[in-house]
Amino acid sequence: MENGMGLYIEDGNGKAVRIIRMGTRKSQLARIQTDYVRDKLKELYPDVELQIVAMSTIGDKILDTALSKIGEKSLFTKELENALEKNEVDIVVHSLKDLPTTLPPGFTVGAILERESPFDAVVLHPKHAGLSLDVLPERSVIGTSSLRRAAQLKKRFPHLEFADIRGNLNTRLKKLDEKDDFAAIILAAAGLKRMGWESRTSQILDPSDCMYAVGQGALAVEVRAKDTDILNMVSILHHHDTVLRCIAERAFLRQLEGGCSVPVAVNTELKGTLLYLTGAVYSLDGSDSLKETMQASIVPDNEVVRSSDDCAHVGVTACNISESALASAEKLGVDLATLLLSKGAKNILDTARQLNDAR
Repeated sequence: MENGMGLYIEDGNGKAVRIIRMGTRKSQLARIQTDYVRDKLKELYPDVELQIVAMSTIGDKILDTALSKIGEKSLFTKELENALEKNEVDIVVHSLKDLPTTLPPGFTVGAILERESPFDAVVLHPKHAGLSLDVLPERSVIGTSSLRRAAQLKKRFPHLEFADIRGNLNTRLKKLDEKDDFAAIILAAAGLKRMGWESRTSQILDPSDCMYAVGQGALAVEVRAKDTDILNMVSILHHHDTVLRCIAERAFLRQLEGGCSVPVAVNTELKGTLLYLTGAVYSLDGSDSLKETMQASIVPDNEVVRSSDDCAHVGVTACNISESALASAEKLGVDLATLLLSKGAKNILDTARQLNDAR
């Protein structure tokens, strides 16, 4: 049965039990991440029935084309958001880096959980075990479908070559191990850890070698903005430092009007009350780039409780975090992007976009 507060079933004792339906992609990693969020919610709300609804997205179905060439901003989220809009699910669990910086009307990120490592990892072909990127043989082929990774690594390791590799983590590792096409592949360290495959990590890339994607390593819970009871339920999962870092990163990307079709990279650190954001844009081959660092003071205020409309920043609603801190984080991202744009970032990104479209 359904009432104004959502979906309920009766248990064996005739007691009404609240049901929350959780949407997720079908991949093993997506299921692991959704199970993790479900377990966290179950600890907090033991009386709620949490049901998982898995589905495939455009990004899961088109496996023979580089992500940056498909031309769809919501590759891994659209079908999930359609289900949310049709009231087929109540919340959706995403990798935050898959979520566009501007969400469709009526949706918001109600929780960003504590970030796993945001860095990229090198996974070597077994025959290169014990090596690192800088000592791989000349013209070794590195598999990545990320323009951001390829642009930075081409510049840093000019003796290497780069080629697209698609598929979920399982598929990409299989392609690496069972064929001789790639000397190594680049994956998100967080995904490897969540899958229990940390032992495959040959090298973690330092930000001086390869800065990460906006939101990388963080999980997000997307909800309907009008469902204030569900918004309040999931908001307890917000991780303060991760939220501030990711809001700065998302504001930076949105101001640049970037996406997966252009190479944009970030690095954030929160040290005490200072939030540091380094952001960069690259040409496709990494030869042209702009990189700057800015900082902002993040000082919490003692404001009264706000409505959810008052505490939304770059698609994230976080009423349990200081409004002045959220606003400072967002302004930092906007200011850094504005600085890069004033130095010619738009030309670099426009050229990268055009060249990628022509590939």
